[in-house]
Amino acid sequence: MRTRLSTQQRREQLLGIGAGLFAKRPYDEVPIEEVAEIAQVSRGLLYHYFPTKKDFFAEIVRGQRDQLLEMSAPDPALPVVEQLRAGLDVYLEFARTHPDGYRIVHRATGGDDDAIREIREAGMAANAERILTALGALTTVTETTRVAVRGWLTFVATVILGWLDQPTITQDELRDLCARTLFAAVGVTP
Repeated sequence: MRTRLSTQQRREQLLGIGAGLFAKRPYDEVPIEEVAEIAQVSRGLLYHYFPTKKDFFAEIVRGQRDQLLEMSAPDPALPVVEQLRAGLDVYLEFARTHPDGYRIVHRATGGDDDAIREIREAGMAANAERILTALGALTTVTETTRVAVRGWLTFVATVILGWLDQPTITQDELRDLCARTLFAAVGVTP
């Protein structure tokens, strides 16, 4: 029997189901009908909320990215090194407690979809700006610094994905590795 939900509740339900499915299987292997079946709604109702499968997937990626950005916002009252450590702690804890959401944001392809690339790029740009702003208190931010931070963000995403699949070191060890790598990449001794 189908449960009556408010528009917002139904939308959130559909996004949650989709997030779970897309985190475990590639985009092309998740039929929209499966989402509708799990939610016990018609495919037409799902398309009422999200006009296409790509729109649905993009909204999932955007939602997971926004949640992660909100949770990892830096505390400017902390010293720079502590801001970084605190941000990494939140990021790693999100990945550990929301592995599906983390995988969606960092493994999302959605085919050759420009919207997905733009969502991921906006998340990376927001994180890079946060880090560059903090680093500005320790060093002069140059174009080399910017390139190093962008590369470091890709490194962090990759090592966290590997850690989620095979957690061979502790969360604290991974955080410290990531922090040391950033400072080495930008040539700063904390």
